[in-house]
Amino acid sequence: MKRKKGGSKLPEWAPANADRKFASRIIEGERSAPATNSASLQGNRSRLAWTDVDKLVEGVLSSDRTLLSKAITLIESNSTQHFALAQELVKRLLPYAGKSVRIGITGVPGSGKSTFIETFGSWLISQGNKVAVLAIDPSSTISKGSILGDKTRMEKLSRLDNSYIRPSPSSGVLGGVARKTRETILTCEAAGYDVILVETVGVGQSEVTVRSIVDFFLLLQITGAGDELQGIKKGIMELADLIVINKADGDNKHKAETARAEIAHILNFIAPITSGWKTTAITCSGVEGINIDSIWKIITDFTEQTKVSGIFQQRRMDQQLEWLDSMLTDALLDLLHNDQEVQYTYRQLKQEILSGTNTPALAASILIELFRKNISPVKSGDG
Repeated sequence: MKRKKGGSKLPEWAPANADRKFASRIIEGERSAPATNSASLQGNRSRLAWTDVDKLVEGVLSSDRTLLSKAITLIESNSTQHFALAQELVKRLLPYAGKSVRIGITGVPGSGKSTFIETFGSWLISQGNKVAVLAIDPSSTISKGSILGDKTRMEKLSRLDNSYIRPSPSSGVLGGVARKTRETILTCEAAGYDVILVETVGVGQSEVTVRSIVDFFLLLQITGAGDELQGIKKGIMELADLIVINKADGDNKHKAETARAEIAHILNFIAPITSGWKTTAITCSGVEGINIDSIWKIITDFTEQTKVSGIFQQRRMDQQLEWLDSMLTDALLDLLHNDQEVQYTYRQLKQEILSGTNTPALAASILIELFRKNISPVKSGDG
């Protein structure tokens, strides 16, 4: 248990420099009522979030958003004492997961991702769907908490009963993608959300990671971005199943159509990321809701086609194995960094590299060999 100045206590999972307001907000769960003057009630809810897996499973399966938030907070915790509980929770929810369409949404800054997602999500709910938005925020370098606050950017969507919005800090993971997003997707699916929208922070390595955890990848573009973005766009375009030119409204309609035609031409020279599927470009307006229904039609056509061909199921199985590999990598890195002798040698080798007396390749080889020696069991007869 962490202790702030003045003696107030914070849970182990709270980020650095967090205050009681942060802890109360996270413990109570999304959209729950403000804390009352009953300290014992708050304590009971806190204990429930971390120890009563039965209650959390029951709450998730009944679509209780407060308990869903607590379950996800448990999953996102980096505390070793919560790991086993979180994995037990996910394991018990697995039979109820997997029935959603997972859609990754990205775009250059200013492309209108939040407005598009709010309009798209609201329309999907009007058609009878339940929509979860996992907005992967860049993390504050000081508190490691989310700094964008997507709920404040999607007020209309957040008020709908069949929506759930979860801003998640990336906590420094490459590309801004939270380590626990996969488990969070499964948890939301078990809660009955049949469309999962994963928003990324922008253009970069995060798109590669998100591509590996979703079924369908949508790239938002805008007109007039400038030639300096063409290289970036081409790299991301290769990952996309659909490209949407947003803000096709008012005086911008003609420019948006021209951009759509140009991108459609470029797509003729790019191999599609999904075998048997031709990536196309379409215009839309997140503000006016133009072509939102057409975008969903393309996604449903994609889902039906890839399920018939078997690509949908194969992609999910491949993603599971990629998940295993990434977890192994993380676990091995944790072991490496927790070895005191390795860390001592690591600090020495860094100085040698900086002084020009050693190479990174040789230093890495030394560290790996030292690590292997430290974890190798002592053979029978050895002194």
